[in-house]
Amino acid sequence: MSAPTTTAGAPVAAGSRWPLERVLFLMAGTVTIVSVLLAVSVSQWFLLLTAFVGLNQWLFVAVGACPASMVMSRVLSLQPACERSVR
Repeated sequence: MSAPTTTAGAPVAAGSRWPLERVLFLMAGTVTIVSVLLAVSVSQWFLLLTAFVGLNQWLFVAVGACPASMVMSRVLSLQPACERSVR
């Protein structure tokens, strides 16, 4: 009998947590939506927050880490998806 898998084929453990990348996408999307809403309703200067989120996403792609990923991996003990599948 094989272990249950996700739609992507990765194994799912009972009580498993989201991988680091998924949490980063959730946070980046939330901050982007909130900053656009604030730019529309308060001040256009909040679009700088959207630019900051985009720069951090580029940093994560280029280097493999960004400030948010380092904090989440240390404080919340989140692991990247590639390290989770090895175990």
